Amino acid sequence: MKLHKEGYVIMGGTALLLLLINWGVRYFIPELVWLHWLLLVASVVFFFLIVQFFRVPARVVTTDESRIIAPCDGKVVVIEEVVENEYFKGPRRQISIFMSPLNVHVNWNPISGVVKYFKYHPGLYLVAWHPKSSTDNERTTTVIQNSQGVEILFRQIAGAVARRIRWYVKEGDRVKQSTQMGFIKFGSRVDVFVPLDAEIKVNLNDKTVGSVTVLAELKS
Repeated sequence: MKLHKEGYVIMGGTALLLLLINWGVRYFIPELVWLHWLLLVASVVFFFLIVQFFRVPARVVTTDESRIIAPCDGKVVVIEEVVENEYFKGPRRQISIFMSPLNVHVNWNPISGVVKYFKYHPGLYLVAWHPKSSTDNERTTTVIQNSQGVEILFRQIAGAVARRIRWYVKEGDRVKQSTQMGFIKFGSRVDVFVPLDAEIKVNLNDKTVGSVTVLAELKS
């Protein structure tokens, strides 16, 4: 398992801060040995939690041009027909995946193709399950068109805790399915918009594995 580059500064800063706190307590109140050990254990646990946010596990990824692959780890919280107003301006099937702080936070491209549209939207930091988080929160919108001309839109959405979205794509880029496209620090949500005739392969409350789980199958 590797650690993601997005976490290097945070992990380094956290380690330095914890070392300084532990040194300060030992230096200024040396007589409280029990406190030294308690603080040390708490520091190790806290640092471990920070490190696990940035893990990148080794996976055998799924690649299939006829399928839409999950762009993130998490739990399916929405499957419904909606009107997508930013790009398609018409009906699509929305699949939303909630990423908890314990999930892997890497985001992957759900299909291969060309990035036809990309936009970053500054916004609010409502909790990820709020109905308006998809339209009012800080977010990115990415549309990838595959070789058959099918377009898939997906959004990285910040939440109350996740306030740092990273992306590695821009309009005109050619991307491969199940390769990294971004990172959401400390969780949140990803929405995927698929054609109405796509066959949905997941159910509500299913757990997804990014770059592996098949969300939907495109019509031949």
